[in-house]
Amino acid sequence: MARSESIEELLLTEMSRRNTTMVADIVIQKPELFDELVRIYLRNEEPVSRYAAWVADTVSEQRPEFLSGYTGEIITMLPQFMHDGLKRHSLRMLVRSSLPSDQLGPLMNLCFDWLLSANEAVAAKVYCMDILYRISEIEPAMKKELADSIEWRINEEKPGFKSHGKKILDKLYKEIESTSV
Repeated sequence: MARSESIEELLLTEMSRRNTTMVADIVIQKPELFDELVRIYLRNEEPVSRYAAWVADTVSEQRPEFLSGYTGEIITMLPQFMHDGLKRHSLRMLVRSSLPSDQLGPLMNLCFDWLLSANEAVAAKVYCMDILYRISEIEPAMKKELADSIEWRINEEKPGFKSHGKKILDKLYKEIESTSV
């Protein structure tokens, strides 16, 4: 990265897997740049925030510890994201992050809203299922509500939702049954 090039300029070069990987590699080699990347992502400005989210997601796959300290801000911003790409990458990062206990309620409510919405993208719904399942591990009383919600939507949804929903339902049914015996 030339001294005159900022992360933002690199992000705006092109939206491609190649560019995303290149910028992610730079951030992994210079972890101090992750903060700037997250600031761009959380600005919620199209298209640069979406590109930054993709890079942050890619970086956090290899270095999940980089997200430490940012999950609360991501959860706070989630309801403001209108683009499916921002929602998808944000939820995907949260799926593999430690979730702050003081924000589980708002995150749970948002994920249920998106899961039950006829208008949200399948990818967002799938990640919402995963997050809600993780929360149900902390709050077992909500397992039944999650199962009911997936069942309510499953016949109206696309194959990706149906496939993932059936896997989550299988786990939930076993866990619900084992606690009622």
